[in-house]
Amino acid sequence: MTINGITIDESKFDADQMDQIRMGLEKGIDVYIYADPKFIWKQMDQIRIGLANGIDASIYADPKYDWEQMQEIRLGIENGLDVSIYADTKYYWEHMCQIRMGLENGIDASIYADPKFNVEQMRQIRKGLESRIDASIYADTKFNDAQMEEIRWGLEQNLDVSKYTDPKYDYEQMREIRLELEDATHDIRL
Repeated sequence: MTINGITIDESKFDADQMDQIRMGLEKGIDVYIYADPKFIWKQMDQIRIGLANGIDASIYADPKYDWEQMQEIRLGIENGLDVSIYADTKYYWEHMCQIRMGLENGIDASIYADPKFNVEQMRQIRKGLESRIDASIYADTKFNDAQMEEIRWGLEQNLDVSKYTDPKYDYEQMREIRLELEDATHDIRL
């Protein structure tokens, strides 16, 4: 196949990969960065989109990233973020998404940009930081995400979370203590 004077050996690619190459060539994109059989078509798609949007796709045009990781890195670059904090295969795409969302909201994502946290734990820490609370109180793997959420809710309501910030309490016990603290705070205000 020759388009715009560029010859592509079609025998090396499946139909979906060829579609990505064709779409890039039709838009005048230098497809050589992704016209490689080592990329599946979804990876090619993410690289093509980045190139079409005028970004340096070489940052993520590497088969070590799956297409969803490529997408998260691409979105970060398109939003002007320093993606170096999460452009690493040690993160699943869902982790990358949580880090990217934090960076987009102007928070220090380095507090939770650690693969020791699961995605839901990262989400709870990110939400706390976005609420401008001291998420370091619960940014610890000794708490699961449900426990983190209970602590976060208490902090957001200015409760004395030290009453239940202990991993010996499961999230339901934490919730009961938090609700009692809320009731006591409500009674004082009346």
